[in-house]
Amino acid sequence: MRRAFYKLHGIGNDYIYFDCRREGIDDPSALSRRLSNRHFSVGGDGVVLLLPSGIADIRMRMFNADGSEGSMCGNAVRCVAKLLRDVFGVKSDPLTVETNAGVKSVRALRQDGETLYIVEMGSPDLSPRNVPCLFEEKAVAVPLKVGDEELLVTCLSMGNPHCVVFCDLAHTDFERLAPKIETHPAFPDRVNAEFVSVVGKNELAMRVFERGSGETLACGTGACAAAVAAVENGYAEKGRPILVHLRGGDLTVLYAGESVFLTGPAELAFYGEIEL
Repeated sequence: MRRAFYKLHGIGNDYIYFDCRREGIDDPSALSRRLSNRHFSVGGDGVVLLLPSGIADIRMRMFNADGSEGSMCGNAVRCVAKLLRDVFGVKSDPLTVETNAGVKSVRALRQDGETLYIVEMGSPDLSPRNVPCLFEEKAVAVPLKVGDEELLVTCLSMGNPHCVVFCDLAHTDFERLAPKIETHPAFPDRVNAEFVSVVGKNELAMRVFERGSGETLACGTGACAAAVAAVENGYAEKGRPILVHLRGGDLTVLYAGESVFLTGPAELAFYGEIEL
């Protein structure tokens, strides 16, 4: 059976999208493992299914490259909004996307000849129980033993779990430490690991290792987690935009009141058909 697909990315964080509003896919986990392989298939950080929703314009389910299902992806939500607007002809603004972490509202913004998408990501959760992580109290700059090193980490949920490490990126062994954090016993559901350098006031640089996918060029929820962690640690000012430089490009995060807003582009790379 041949199915149409769309390949989109948010500053390099790329997923393969299937419109399943009329016809579903039997085993999306296995499909994501097969199609995410960059050498033998379409290639991507995972697969996203677009489904009907009774409470939003559309529902999305996202699956990582290893087949595990994720709760939330800020870059994927922006890409879903672009598909709805530019391909499926949905004109409402804001658009609403149902995720496993709740309904997210997305507005389009035309700026300097480019369309950006602003996602209302909801409130960060620093409760260890809800991240989840095995710390007794809110984990802001708390020590974590990783191999033979002790790192200071800040842990929170943005609908999915994050562990943020502030460091000098140029002199930190990201490739060795990040996978150990993802599977550390302190995180029973595994965790996304963000290594972050403070570039300036309200300006960060970041590399991210996503649970189930490994290092990616960008992570929207990770950028939000890094920005919230920067505020919690006194490296950034709440209520002002925080610029986050990732390997695939830049995202802007605004942490104002109890809510976090993520702004960035979404691009349609190509579309086609594949035998399932």
